[in-house]
Amino acid sequence: MSHNQPGNGTHNPGNQDRGALTRFAWLSIGAAVATISLKTGAYYLTGSVGLLSDAVESVVNLIGAGMALWMLSIAARPPDESHMHGHSKAEYFSSGLEGLLILIAAVSIGFTAVERLIHPKELEQLGIGLVVSIAASIINLVVAQVLLKAGKKHNSITLEADGQHLMTDVWTSTGVLGGIGLVVLTGWNILDPLVALAVAANIVWTAFQLLKRSTAGLMDASLSSQELGKIEKVLAAYREKGIEFHALRSRQAAARRFVSVHVLVPGHWTVHYAHYVAEDIEADIRQELGDTVVFTHLEPVEDEISLHDIPLDRD
Repeated sequence: MSHNQPGNGTHNPGNQDRGALTRFAWLSIGAAVATISLKTGAYYLTGSVGLLSDAVESVVNLIGAGMALWMLSIAARPPDESHMHGHSKAEYFSSGLEGLLILIAAVSIGFTAVERLIHPKELEQLGIGLVVSIAASIINLVVAQVLLKAGKKHNSITLEADGQHLMTDVWTSTGVLGGIGLVVLTGWNILDPLVALAVAANIVWTAFQLLKRSTAGLMDASLSSQELGKIEKVLAAYREKGIEFHALRSRQAAARRFVSVHVLVPGHWTVHYAHYVAEDIEADIRQELGDTVVFTHLEPVEDEISLHDIPLDRD
């Protein structure tokens, strides 16, 4: 049995209006366009390959933001006959594609940096380039914080991934600016492409994390140990009333969580009373986790057949 009725702790800010989240994707698109313009201009002014690497990553940000807009629109669609559990998993495609685009950008940056190591070039108009790059970084920092806050509030992996990517861009820009600063202080132009290589390595790590998380979601990975701990806390309270549990299963589909558990009650209980207890268990789990679909299956605790459901179905 499973019920998702208002008043039972099922509604939270994360699932009231998923379609409204697309406004954050538009914000990310606007930030990407602005930073691409600023960083490209800074590159042409200075000739810094480090600044070029920043501009390339901003192009990836733009493509990722566009994908985020598309997937958020799909994820907001209600369940239908072909997708009875909803469309929320669409968000994983956005973060997965963004991870792949980041890898492509890292390779491009790496090749450009190596070429500059082989054929060094004097940097020009560093003061103007630094000012422009700092302005772009401030834009990314502000938008990243907005996306991260919204992603956490609405439990959206798409917004979180986009925000984390922008924060990586901020730290990347900080490293690039530091490299240019060292060039100014030391006169060693080789430091600029070396910093660009470090930027590429950092981008690869970000891509790996995004791909890992996206793959886990598409593979129906279980809830985190912290979330499972919250479920166990709920079940422990009912164990004190003589109720047992087994066959606990969980998975997450972007903003939505799915939990199923077998509830073993005394055999002398009426179906009516046991049903209401199961309803309370479902409501309490939803209250702890938020936007969660909970399935319970009633069984008599004295029946040996109930034990057949404990192992995972590995056939």
